[in-house]
Amino acid sequence: MSLVAYFDAASSEPLHPQAREALLAAIDSGWADPARLYGEARRAHLLLEQARTEVAEVLGARPDEVSFTASGTQAVHLGVLGTLHGRRRAGRHLVVSAVEHSSVLHAGQVHEREGGTVETVGVALNGRVHLDRFAEAVARPGTALACLQTANHEVGTLQPVEQAAEACREHGVPLLVDAAQTAGRLPVPPGWSVLTASAHKWGGPAGVGVLAVRKGTRFRSYLPEDERERRRVPGFENVPAIVAAAAALRAAAAEAEREQARLSSLVDRIRETVPRIVPDVEVIGDPVDRAPHIVTFSCLYVDGEALLGELDKAGFAVSSGSSCTASTLRPSHVLEAMGVLTHGNVRVSLPRGASAGEVDRFLAVLPDLVRRIRQDAGVA
Repeated sequence: MSLVAYFDAASSEPLHPQAREALLAAIDSGWADPARLYGEARRAHLLLEQARTEVAEVLGARPDEVSFTASGTQAVHLGVLGTLHGRRRAGRHLVVSAVEHSSVLHAGQVHEREGGTVETVGVALNGRVHLDRFAEAVARPGTALACLQTANHEVGTLQPVEQAAEACREHGVPLLVDAAQTAGRLPVPPGWSVLTASAHKWGGPAGVGVLAVRKGTRFRSYLPEDERERRRVPGFENVPAIVAAAAALRAAAAEAEREQARLSSLVDRIRETVPRIVPDVEVIGDPVDRAPHIVTFSCLYVDGEALLGELDKAGFAVSSGSSCTASTLRPSHVLEAMGVLTHGNVRVSLPRGASAGEVDRFLAVLPDLVRRIRQDAGVA
């Protein structure tokens, strides 16, 4: 049995057993082109549409509003640029929070290069967007789209999506909601016009994203159109992977209330214990209004890359929200926007099934690892 504790679910959740079972079955029965008319193709088409219906039900959408993409990042790119393209007559102004996923920010850069404008709304120390400033931004004439994630991917803070959606609705501005970190874990907040998500975040296979566009939202694909996926996403659908993604989402949602409460309790233990056992540590993000599985902290006078390496040797797969290392002095845009400590940054994100014993072992080894790194740096 492996002694490695996998604590990087915010990057990718391990494949759910029901997804594995569905994938293997669909490889044999869903390989044909779902756009054709012969028997094998009709079978693939039925599998695809059943998966679409299941995903739509969990996300609170209609099946005909849901399209499948090749990744969550592609879903964001298509969602942002397609909605802006569809609403060119309304204006060219895009509003985003300062802590959105890089895929949103990169799409915004493309929009700027093509003559559009982007307004970035700041966040509080806990990582939550300033709602009043967000509302002021979407009220500006010519605003075509606003973007706000459900929960931050680096620090876990939940965003006020429902209230932001009300402000957008008041001014006739569609809201794109990136639900990558909460789909299958928490209910999707109401009020979105465009929704994006990524299957490997909820225990589905990598290579499947979701782009949902509400009826009545003006949308025109930024890419050359073809007949697939409601003309929103070009290319042949990976039916077996989509079927597995739907099975994983259905299973994750069914387990969510019990499992996410359990993981949240373990995260609380980490949040409360780390500052007591490790000197000069800052626990980052909102302690209450947060994704249930994510906790992030930063250790002063510690090289983040060195700490991740030592944790890996000790049997813990964790990641960092910061690229602030000995070789790169630039912190992540999220931590920078929050104005928090970036040195020795560690993001622990617990997957389905993570145990209290694994968390206890992590807390037992962490203080000595930090102390040794500080000693080697001559600051302990």
